[in-house]
Amino acid sequence: MIPDKAPKEDVFHCPENLKKESHIPSFEKYKEEYIRSIENPDEFWGAIAKDFFWKTKHTGRFLEYNFDVTKGEIFIKCMEGATTNICYNLLDRNVHDKKLGDRIAFFWEGNEPGDELTVTYGELLQRVCQFANVLKSLGVKKGDRVSIYMPMVVELVVAMLACVRIGAVHSIVFAGFSSESLCERIIDSQCSLLVTADGFYRGDKLINLKLLADEALQKCRDKGFPVKKSIVLKHLSKEPEEVVGSQSPPAKRSCPDLELSWNLDVDLCWDALMKGASDQCEPEWCESEDPLFILYTSGSTGKPKGVLHTVSGYLLFVATTFKLVFDHQPDDVYWCTADIGWITGHSYITYGPLANGASSVLFEGLPTYPDMSRMWAIVDKYRVTKFYTAPTAIRMLMKYGSEPVQRYTRKSLKVLGTVGEPINPEAWQWYYSVVGEGRCPVVDTFWQTETGGHVLTPLPAATPMKPGSATFPFFGVVPAILNDSGEELEGPSEGYLVFKQPWPGVMRTVYGNHERFETTYFRKFPGYYVTGDGCRRDEDGYYWITGRIDDMLNVSGHLLSTAEVESALVEHKAVAEAAVVSRPHPVKGESLYCFVTLTDGATYNATLEAELRKQVREKIGAIATPDYIQNAPGLPKTRSGKIMRRVLRKIACGEKDMGDISTLADSGVVDELYRNRCCTTA
Repeated sequence: MIPDKAPKEDVFHCPENLKKESHIPSFEKYKEEYIRSIENPDEFWGAIAKDFFWKTKHTGRFLEYNFDVTKGEIFIKCMEGATTNICYNLLDRNVHDKKLGDRIAFFWEGNEPGDELTVTYGELLQRVCQFANVLKSLGVKKGDRVSIYMPMVVELVVAMLACVRIGAVHSIVFAGFSSESLCERIIDSQCSLLVTADGFYRGDKLINLKLLADEALQKCRDKGFPVKKSIVLKHLSKEPEEVVGSQSPPAKRSCPDLELSWNLDVDLCWDALMKGASDQCEPEWCESEDPLFILYTSGSTGKPKGVLHTVSGYLLFVATTFKLVFDHQPDDVYWCTADIGWITGHSYITYGPLANGASSVLFEGLPTYPDMSRMWAIVDKYRVTKFYTAPTAIRMLMKYGSEPVQRYTRKSLKVLGTVGEPINPEAWQWYYSVVGEGRCPVVDTFWQTETGGHVLTPLPAATPMKPGSATFPFFGVVPAILNDSGEELEGPSEGYLVFKQPWPGVMRTVYGNHERFETTYFRKFPGYYVTGDGCRRDEDGYYWITGRIDDMLNVSGHLLSTAEVESALVEHKAVAEAAVVSRPHPVKGESLYCFVTLTDGATYNATLEAELRKQVREKIGAIATPDYIQNAPGLPKTRSGKIMRRVLRKIACGEKDMGDISTLADSGVVDELYRNRCCTTA
């Protein structure tokens, strides 16, 4: 599975100066530790567990599991018999045992430049204990579910860790989701309480979050599930003196344009509740397999799946992946640009960094507001050393060239990371050469909400990098590639990506629907966890994610990856972004319908269209030649930046019923694309 030696050609190597302090300083060390993690997982993970606090120790094997539905119910159990509290390990352990109370946990950077706060580990512990006591005073107890619908503010972290401290289960809903989405998730997880905020700015756009929360609670009541209380943070409407933090906030925090309704029977003010709350709160000691949080992810049926993670295994896995994948060192300043409403924010803004005593940037704003250089201004401002963002953001910034990047030095950067989707090689090269100036390794991480943390990833000082490849498995992870018949493929091959055994952080079930958990992830190929992604393994053993299986096209009997075609299109200097979907074809079964967004100054014409077809044909083969190419000034994206390919497929096929598009950032894009859709093939 892992080659004896890393390839010497066609790869990018880590700078020697990073190897000196690295946790995994060479490919040989990676291979040695990987083999140990597979052959003796009890010893490997047991050694890591010793760095954390356990009220009681575990007994028996470290991992017990069944992945084969033909042999009974699917289950994964980690460290049975152990009890702990994650909040204690993230805060009390760092403040009291490691004496890090004065270390900054978060540099909070608001939507507007200059809107900032710093919060130390000691301050964060006090505020979490206060809010934990608030929750207890409202009757929230161990096992209860609490829904959190908030912008990227420190109080979001406080709310989630307060739940964890008392053994309650948090269900965070991304603040860009609609009221209907919030309602659906509240009812599915049977949440007893909602924590939200008055509003926030996304760039120059005001979002009245309280209004959306009120609509969701009314929908819940209409469906027979009344939520008794809603705690509301005054984020925009509070006065400056109401802000708590170790730095003075900006002079103006009130927002006269924000109209708030207040239901005295339901709504409670965060600040008023906190003023009377004690900052001492004993943690609830939880069993290893007690629920930790529920996070909803899209399902093929259209109904979101409530992915359930549990206590001990998730803690160990996110702490270890954070430490090793980003090569975290005590003097690092780390910045993940994701939203905590997604799994990336759970694992690599909150749990992983805090478990390692890291100092992180928590960013509320947009990478393009108030201008295209905002991210690099923040990197210089806080001297960020480890930076983690999405290919979507990289491609968007590429569109504006290198000048906005080069306004700032970025000299502090040591490691760059990508997350969320496969990154095309051109974007990788731009990220590496322009943002990192050729001196920062790029960790291209593959993982899912369901996996809890990184499962395929380079290690910055150990893994020679191939642009666009997620490289090799993380410790304890055993990947395989299967064909349609479920047979394992050896050597260079392409097919379904699966995993042969669990790792500590893998999901345990779909909340309230274990049968769906088994059907979705284990029935297609009994004995394996099925990721739903296609994958290619090259002659050097490197893994390349080719995209979701439902984003694969079968053209004249040939399986094609939409991500591969998109990558070929984006390599053209005139193309900033591309999205490829299928359109039915009477002869070939499916044809390729391509949407391309051009770079500034580029013009779409017949010559460019011919060049793009030629480029794809030369890059992949004649079978992949696009049948349709449409100029797309904008693509339909969710507020988090994810392209809605379902909508693009509807446009390609000429279907006007788009279904639910409430999560679109700009619904006007759909109308424009539909008006200009291609009706004839090449």
